[in-house]
Amino acid sequence: MAAKGNDHQIDNIELRVGDIGRARQFYERAFGWTFTDYGPTYCEFSDGRLTGGLTTAGSATPGGSLVILYADDLEGTQRQLEDLGAQIIKPIFAFPGGRRFHFLDPDGHELAVWSAT
Repeated sequence: MAAKGNDHQIDNIELRVGDIGRARQFYERAFGWTFTDYGPTYCEFSDGRLTGGLTTAGSATPGGSLVILYADDLEGTQRQLEDLGAQIIKPIFAFPGGRRFHFLDPDGHELAVWSAT
């Protein structure tokens, strides 16, 4: 995981999911993530910059760390997520530095998407 020179930087995010195939399909279609399988209970994802994991070890724990993704087209990303069945729990709102919204993925994890515009 960690590479030399990345001390104290976020290196990995792991999400517990109920079904790796469903979660994988959701994130691939929503954000274009790629995946590497490491057995039936763990799958690594990459967004091209950051890696993380999807695991069925343990239960999904909504309310954990908030993962925030960036989008050039905030409204378009929200529509895409809604089309994929995501539940928007905080519609787009402004904050110092940009705008964002929050949604629940198919396993109930809360994530956010932000944009500087």
